Amino acid sequence: MAQPQPEKRASRRFALKLPLAVKNSHKGETPAFTRDVSSRGICFYFDAPVEVGADLQFVLTLPPDVTLTDEIHVRCYARAMRVDPSPKGSGVVVAAVIDRYEFLAER
Repeated sequence: MAQPQPEKRASRRFALKLPLAVKNSHKGETPAFTRDVSSRGICFYFDAPVEVGADLQFVLTLPPDVTLTDEIHVRCYARAMRVDPSPKGSGVVVAAVIDRYEFLAER
């Protein structure tokens, strides 16, 4: 019987379904939504093709029920590390590492 793989992630993931507007270098802005988020990475469902290694940019809005205060908007700069077919039948699931981020003023 196969042994479970040890966890390799350095930070805790949070299963959050949040809307995103993802920009990549080859396409414009495309809507998406997250599957899970951590301080160093993100996994999201996306209906546009993405290549591993692609630079991505998106604004993540953390809602009050997560922040326990007002909404917080975070612009993230990331790289696609893994792209898999979506189990939902269309689109892809993108796992990306967040290279840097900045907190935005209230919108």
